[in-house]
Amino acid sequence: MQIPLMDLKAQYNTIKAEVLDAIQNVCENAQFALGPAVEAFELDFAKYCEAKHCIALNTGTSALHLALRALDIEPGDEVITVPMTFIATAWSISYVGAKPVFVDIDPVTRTLNPLKLEKAITQRTKAIMPVHLYGQPAEMDAILAIAERHGIPVIEDAAQAQGARYKGKRTGSIGTAAGFSFYPSKNLGAFGEGGALTTNDDKIAERVRSLRDHAQSSRYHHVEVGYNYRMDGVQGAVLGVKLKHLDDWNAARRRHFDAYRKGLAGSEKLTLPIEPDYAESACHLFSVETDDRDILCDGLTKSGIGVSSHYPIPVHLQPAYSHLGRKAGSFPVSERLANRCLSLPMFPEMSAEQIRFVCDSISRVDQGAREGVAG
Repeated sequence: MQIPLMDLKAQYNTIKAEVLDAIQNVCENAQFALGPAVEAFELDFAKYCEAKHCIALNTGTSALHLALRALDIEPGDEVITVPMTFIATAWSISYVGAKPVFVDIDPVTRTLNPLKLEKAITQRTKAIMPVHLYGQPAEMDAILAIAERHGIPVIEDAAQAQGARYKGKRTGSIGTAAGFSFYPSKNLGAFGEGGALTTNDDKIAERVRSLRDHAQSSRYHHVEVGYNYRMDGVQGAVLGVKLKHLDDWNAARRRHFDAYRKGLAGSEKLTLPIEPDYAESACHLFSVETDDRDILCDGLTKSGIGVSSHYPIPVHLQPAYSHLGRKAGSFPVSERLANRCLSLPMFPEMSAEQIRFVCDSISRVDQGAREGVAG
């Protein structure tokens, strides 16, 4: 049986007629850059996130970048985030000339550890950027309480958390602003690149709308250095269609998440992801931890099962950030997860049979490894 890590074709086949009709409407009306489809999606996604504003952008990286620009963060400032994330989190900080300051993650939630946060704050700290890793919301109340004491805004990196909730609140409505990615593999994925910033702050929303479109106050009148970060009309149309299905798709992911936990409960070699009582994860990834990652990865690949590591090298150990001087051992929890994480297939259209096959295959790999050691 061949099981991909994700199956975008399967999802496309479920909405093909609906999405092609939406794309055709954009094409026939030649509304290719921003336009009505993007505006409609912005209104719908803001409502979905329970936020006042949504500004559609070309990528999630741009969303985080413009959140920092809108807060006037600049060279010499510091922004706190985690080292266990996709590199784009740190890129956004570097793009404004600020310094990424890392705080280790909690070993259970895999998100920013609030107990380590306050020690990292200095007079130069101008923002805190927790990451809702794998769709699991960070412990926002504790983070916000610390941030409020120090007068520091909090930007949610919600790239993997479309539809997640923290204590009943949607991700994207909790911090000062939030950045979402609509890369095709995300729970809500475009037919190409896409992103959005959500916020309840009128001034941030107004500035980001300007910055994404070359900082124009009126046509050909540019009030500051801006960017070409606009979402195109086709992506707005596609996302508008897909948003209507997101809750159903996330519910399917949750069923798969629970099925994996039940099917793998007997494995002594795996540490399984959990969901804290305060959270409703988007279940973007089902990433297990094991000391035998290479063996498991090889065995599952040979069985036709797609797997991946998210992410095998934490940001502080990337060559691009060697100038920060953080060596191996600086953030042990993040490094342990990076060395042991393996993401199993996770997409809404998975069947119970496919999940059983993955679980059975893991058992066979474990059994083979035990027999090999015994032999």
